[in-house]
Amino acid sequence: MLLIFLKERRSWILFFIAVQLWLNLVLFLDVGLSNISAVYLNLTNSVLFIIFLIWRYIKETKSIRRLKHFLGNELDIESILPAPSEKLSSFEIVFFKAIENVEVKRREQINNVHVEFSEDQDRALGWIHEVKTPLTAMKLMIDSLEDTTLKKRLEIEWLRIHLLLDQELHHIRLSSIENDNRMEMISIRPTILREIKNLQTWCIEKGIGFDIENLDAEVLTDQKWTSFIIRQLLSNAVKYSNDNSDIQVYSSKDSDGHVYLYIKDSGIGISQADLPRIFNKSFTGKIGRYQTASTGMGLYLAKNAASKLGIQIFVQSEEKVGTVFSLRFPLKNEFVKIMSR
Repeated sequence: MLLIFLKERRSWILFFIAVQLWLNLVLFLDVGLSNISAVYLNLTNSVLFIIFLIWRYIKETKSIRRLKHFLGNELDIESILPAPSEKLSSFEIVFFKAIENVEVKRREQINNVHVEFSEDQDRALGWIHEVKTPLTAMKLMIDSLEDTTLKKRLEIEWLRIHLLLDQELHHIRLSSIENDNRMEMISIRPTILREIKNLQTWCIEKGIGFDIENLDAEVLTDQKWTSFIIRQLLSNAVKYSNDNSDIQVYSSKDSDGHVYLYIKDSGIGISQADLPRIFNKSFTGKIGRYQTASTGMGLYLAKNAASKLGIQIFVQSEEKVGTVFSLRFPLKNEFVKIMSR
């Protein structure tokens, strides 16, 4: 900060040097001033000027230090405002008034954004719940159809709409997941079977089967959000699996006791160039170039929900061979540490 101050006050320093040079020139040329010691005069003026600079440095950088402390520690605006009894210069008064005005506007803007965001969330949630009513009525109508071929086609399209609505609903609720979960020990098997059953129509259309092994493990997690994560991975596996193929779902434990859940398909796979970015928002990659059904939101939401629950998602893939997604569930003591952050 000292260098910045000296650079800012270089005009003062240059002016002082110019005055001293002129004074020395006068002392040298004027015979009447020959009895005056130039060394003593220069030394005295220099010491006084240095003391003056030090005083101004302390005075002028006081407000800057407050501001840097405020910005560095994200403290409240009151932490940089001067005390009422503190005497300020005219420039400092203008400076602090400008900061107060900026802070007032910032708080107003943040408050307006929060209000708009809350209203948009409520509007979206209301719309989703309103759409669910005709969607349920459509499902009842589809179930009553006698034309088997038409019934299957409509069931598949209904399922896609249902999954998109479910994805949007969880997208809205993701920001408040901490207020919308209940941690408990759940068994993986019934959760997997329930989600597979919901995808049954789609799987029958593509001729996809499931090979389920060793799913007796129990994990500490939230039932609803874990079901959502598994639903995204399973629907992703069905979507990109080859017709008449099998999807393997199995679990294991490592030496530390962590439970791993694997979902393996033998589909089109993911290119190595796309692999690091598949969890990015709206990223569809190479697959999205020729499959318009890709939205790039499923894996993004699954990754974010998993991280908030302390679940780690890993992926291995090879083009034209298949993809393996794995979920690593936290131990009880690890989960407590995650929730206490």
